[in-house]
Amino acid sequence: MAQQKPRADGDGIIPADAAARRNRERVEKTYRQRALRMFPAVCARCGREFAGKRLRELTVHHKDHNHDNNPPDGSNWELLCVYCHDYEHTKYMDEELYPAERASERGEPPATYKPFADLADLLKSKK
Repeated sequence: MAQQKPRADGDGIIPADAAARRNRERVEKTYRQRALRMFPAVCARCGREFAGKRLRELTVHHKDHNHDNNPPDGSNWELLCVYCHDYEHTKYMDEELYPAERASERGEPPATYKPFADLADLLKSKK
């Protein structure tokens, strides 16, 4: 059985190629692609470098957690590896689950212990 080749339209473009081109153009306009062009392919938290196939492990983190805030200069973005990105979002979830109580909220006075209070005297006596 002979396979039929896709027929080109009037412009000489095969429909599948046109769809692939439109898809590529759409993807290039996303904030991830813009961020990858603006910033080096390095995790902003752990400093790991990414290239080739591992580039997919690098994600865009919105600093203010608002995914609709995508300024053209990229000031709300930072590139994080998937592990650091998960940690970044997990720490806020942990904060909601286990809110830290402050001493002032419990009615206790702030800590008054000063571990280096006599350090200056010790250093003067050794001279």
